[in-house]
Amino acid sequence: MTEAVFRESTAEPRTQSVPLAHLSLELGHLYMEDFETGPERLGEHFAEVRLWADAARASVARRSKRPRVSTCFLIDDYFTRFSTPAELIPVVLREAEKAGLVIDYLARESACAAADRIELAESVMHRLVESPPPGSYGSRPPVSLTGWLANGQRTPSMSRSALGEVKGWEPPSETAARNHSVFMDVELWSEKDGRRLWSCPFLAAVWQLARLGLLRHLGEPVLVPRQWQGEDFPNDWDRLAPLLKLTGTKAPFSAYRTCTLMPNRFLAVEDAVRLILDQIEVDVGALQQVAARSAAEGVPVPAAVAQRATYVFYEEP
Repeated sequence: MTEAVFRESTAEPRTQSVPLAHLSLELGHLYMEDFETGPERLGEHFAEVRLWADAARASVARRSKRPRVSTCFLIDDYFTRFSTPAELIPVVLREAEKAGLVIDYLARESACAAADRIELAESVMHRLVESPPPGSYGSRPPVSLTGWLANGQRTPSMSRSALGEVKGWEPPSETAARNHSVFMDVELWSEKDGRRLWSCPFLAAVWQLARLGLLRHLGEPVLVPRQWQGEDFPNDWDRLAPLLKLTGTKAPFSAYRTCTLMPNRFLAVEDAVRLILDQIEVDVGALQQVAARSAAEGVPVPAAVAQRATYVFYEEP
């Protein structure tokens, strides 16, 4: 006779799955200064993006007979606020349509910091696992205190030892360097007016995790799209849903892979994003779900999360 075993339901956390497309295609990640120049600038952006969007779709079609591709657009309402949703969003949608593009999902960048009463950026920050450089002895304060994340050993400070010996300069070094180092040190946040101001690379890393279907809070999906019913957009950004579904597309917001189309001035920011993604301990359940489902469809994803994010950087006129 076997004995019954009782367990608390909370002792076995469950990670809820999310629907997944093959590709999440971002058609824009512009800032308020881009909008201030007028609709013509938006039109030029979308006309350039259209060329690369077609190529990205064709690439997915090579690997899947029935590709699921969703498009998204991110508006910066976190660092500065320009105009209103009622004035700005119709212009964005109209200029995209002129270029032959459709935006399925529209998000506010502030939602990458906090959405639906969940501090998303704070939650992701607690999942950071720094890669200690070889030979380090814990003398460097943790990222949770400094707000800086590196991919290797920083240049040691020049100091005098107890016996009076002056240590010379030493170069920084990348932990996983190949022949030569490419060292990066990324600021994740700063303090402004008594509150934490998350950096653009860190918010973009949260955005990538959401698009890859890997963002959870206590096992539950976050940044879940809300269907737009065709009503007027509000006059206040805070009254706009964090993530809107604007069309009737059957392709989910999150996907096995992402492709971001943006001007080449964002190259340094996105390099920092990949560094951050490489040092985040992603929800294990979410990783397993994506790996199993993608493999079953014959489109397996790379083990490294950062390798699932691709980019096309175009030259601005």
